[in-house]
Amino acid sequence: MQSRLISIIRKEFIQLFRDRRMVILIVILPIMQLFLLGYAATNDVRDVPMVIYDQSLSAESRDLLDAYRAADYFALKYSAASDSELRQLIEKGQAGVGIIIPPDYAEQLHAGQAQVAFILDGSDPTMATTALSAAQLIAQQHATALLLEKLSTSGLNLRLQPPLEMRTTVWYNPDLVSAYFMIPGVIGMILYAITAILTASAVVRERERGTIEQLIVTPIRPMELVVGKITPYVILSLFDAFEVIAIGHFWFGVPVRGSLLLIGVLSTLFLFSGLGIGLFASTVANTQQEAMLTVWLTLLPAIFLSGFFFPLQNMPKLLQWISLLIPLRYYMEIIRVLLLKGVGIESILNEVIAMTLFGVLIMGAAARRFRKRLD
Repeated sequence: MQSRLISIIRKEFIQLFRDRRMVILIVILPIMQLFLLGYAATNDVRDVPMVIYDQSLSAESRDLLDAYRAADYFALKYSAASDSELRQLIEKGQAGVGIIIPPDYAEQLHAGQAQVAFILDGSDPTMATTALSAAQLIAQQHATALLLEKLSTSGLNLRLQPPLEMRTTVWYNPDLVSAYFMIPGVIGMILYAITAILTASAVVRERERGTIEQLIVTPIRPMELVVGKITPYVILSLFDAFEVIAIGHFWFGVPVRGSLLLIGVLSTLFLFSGLGIGLFASTVANTQQEAMLTVWLTLLPAIFLSGFFFPLQNMPKLLQWISLLIPLRYYMEIIRVLLLKGVGIESILNEVIAMTLFGVLIMGAAARRFRKRLD
């Protein structure tokens, strides 16, 4: 049995590496996905182009603009001479935000009644929400600094103390870098997609070429054929996973605080889900195109309901319940906790149990259906 199994695995590796396009898919695609999601799929808002309409042209208005310039949220790129010019720059998309300072800003500021207008382009809600929060925070900080300066000159600061001081501490991701959230998710997507797609296409390719009938008439048992076909893709998927971890750590600075051995073991358990989906697709598809479409039917819900892009807590309750049936959801939680928090298995035991049960059930059912089709 051992020699027959090794022969199947060896044959599968040889057939795999003969297809150069498949090798490129396995090695290069994870890297492309990593860099695209690491750089492009980010909620970090920086250097939003700002247009300024300063009607005051006073030292006080310059101090306010310096406060916005000092923060890295806004880039003060344009200066408008009228309301219509400011509107045109925002309508054309050249500026994302605009600030209008009235002519009597300095006088009103000293009277304690100054107001400025902050205009946002709401066509991009993500940018607008972050920019609004940043603009309000900068204005509050500037107002507080002005108040403290006024109290200092009057000597009242000796008698007035803030009633509350909030000291914030951010754990695990102090700079709130989006890549720290996205890159662990890429690992889950790669393990799921590559194992499912490659397993399904490999089995269907054998059927298209007529070589699977040759394997059936040999002394090889159906279970040996199943194990021999999927083993190379388990090895290659784990290679891709640790490839992403290495690049994410050394290029993007994503911390690896958990045990690599534990990550490898739990990733292997998760592979059963992807392998099961691939085997199932191979039993219902007659061509590689059909196999790909079948896998994509399961991949799309997994992407959106696993917490890869969007927080599950923000979804309707019905979708949250449906997500409980998606194994990728549990692996996303596991890999992010292991990489960023470095906890032990006791903290993610429920997710590990759920992921393992789904993997074993899906793989067992798919392998049984596959063996029946061989018989």
